[in-house]
Amino acid sequence: MIGASVIQIFSNSPRTWKAASIALGGFEGFGDAIDAAGSGVQRVVSHVSYLVNIASPDPELYERSVRVLRETLNFCGTIGVTGAVLHLGSHRGVGLDARLGAIRDAIDDALAASQSVKLLLENSAGAGDSVGSSLSDLARIIGSVQQTHRIGVCLDTQHLFAAGCDFRAATATAARRIAGELPEGSVQAVHLNDSKVVSGSHLDRHENLGAGAIGVDALAALICEDPLAKADVILETPGDGDGPRREDVDLAKRMVGLT
Repeated sequence: MIGASVIQIFSNSPRTWKAASIALGGFEGFGDAIDAAGSGVQRVVSHVSYLVNIASPDPELYERSVRVLRETLNFCGTIGVTGAVLHLGSHRGVGLDARLGAIRDAIDDALAASQSVKLLLENSAGAGDSVGSSLSDLARIIGSVQQTHRIGVCLDTQHLFAAGCDFRAATATAARRIAGELPEGSVQAVHLNDSKVVSGSHLDRHENLGAGAIGVDALAALICEDPLAKADVILETPGDGDGPRREDVDLAKRMVGLT
């Protein structure tokens, strides 16, 4: 136990198409298992497999992605996980306009498979032809779906920085830009990460808090600004190689408490 009150899980392997879901050790729901462990965790979100690419123009890859996304949201609803984070994938050079309808249809299909799970679209660092490095593109996608009340954004600080938003010297300005480009209330989770790479590199390279190019002060200032201040904060830092450590969680808690 590392003192986290919000955690992110994978309901199946993040790097395979296999739909086998995690076992709950005899518990009917994930919440029951968490309570029994006495961990202090209050909220749980899932992350959809990294292989899913609902922006792909390849028919086979698109259909497999739609299936896995649907199954993930359905299983999350079954075990009581209320949100799932999604990388939208790559349009492979054809452009968002050409794939917007397909992305919308995939999301509508997945949301119909669950009565309550929210889908949180994660911004990308912008490598290759990935969708979502532009916050306005995320807003377009959110505005296109049927159940807009069940879709939001998971804002990754490292991806934001790598995509070209260098917020170190002007966090309030960056926060206003985020609020202006995204629908009100849509930022529901934050992936709090420092960056191994410089702003504008378009590379997805997470670093431990305070050990990267962004720094603790800028990260703390940004996540304490609206619209990030009310979102769940989740670490995706490397730690010592196995993910976040207690010291990382403790530091994040202190950062959230800054004004």
